[in-house]
Amino acid sequence: MPSMPITANTLYRDSFNFFRNQVASIVLLALLTAFISVLLNQAFSPDIEQLKILTATESDLASNAGAGMGIQEIIQQMTPEQQMVLLKVSAAATISALVGNVLLVGGMLTLIRLVSEGQRTSALRAIGISAPLLPRLLLLLFVCTLLTQLGLTLFVVPGVIMAISFSLAPVISVADGKGMFASLKLSCKLAFANARVIVPAMMLWLAAKLLVLFMVSHLSVLTPHVASVVLTALSNLVSALLLIYLFRLYMLLRDNTPASGVSLDKR
Repeated sequence: MPSMPITANTLYRDSFNFFRNQVASIVLLALLTAFISVLLNQAFSPDIEQLKILTATESDLASNAGAGMGIQEIIQQMTPEQQMVLLKVSAAATISALVGNVLLVGGMLTLIRLVSEGQRTSALRAIGISAPLLPRLLLLLFVCTLLTQLGLTLFVVPGVIMAISFSLAPVISVADGKGMFASLKLSCKLAFANARVIVPAMMLWLAAKLLVLFMVSHLSVLTPHVASVVLTALSNLVSALLLIYLFRLYMLLRDNTPASGVSLDKR
């Protein structure tokens, strides 16, 4: 019997059904990974005295930016001490975000797999079971993030293409236990062949993240630390929805029919 076409509407419906059925575990996972990210960022960030070195020249940097200077020129105008503090701030943000994303992706994909197999699980158990996968995911997400950022820095379009091409790589790595290069290669092949259902989902994901950032940035009643946790947790929820969508898509592609494979409707 010929396989039925995979439609975005079916994927959206299955994804939202799974999200609704597992909302408690998903919210807890999003909050937990957000809290870990913020804690790591605070632990690795420079202390207040070092940050004052940057804030002391904030007006000068703003005037340079207003004069049409690029980021590279502005950094070159800084003293070596200021450049070192800026490097520490950037490194802290990058490391904390990467670790948080690895925990979220590993825990979320493990949660989806276990629930789809009919097992009752929780956010903490999903993270624990995903522990052996985390080193491989860390390397995979680091390479994906690095290549995507390089593409966005050079030209925006290559970065967007890379983000779409690598979108299925974490799912493939967790679901099939493939290595980094095999996951990237298969992800690129499947992503280009199914761009009609992947690109709209990626665009919605990006738009939702920007909307979350806009909403949280206008919540002046929150302290900076609380706002960071809320922003990261909401962003994680958006990413969790995308992961559910991509997992369902890959299961259908792998089994070549929506009638078989893993069902995301199980509670």
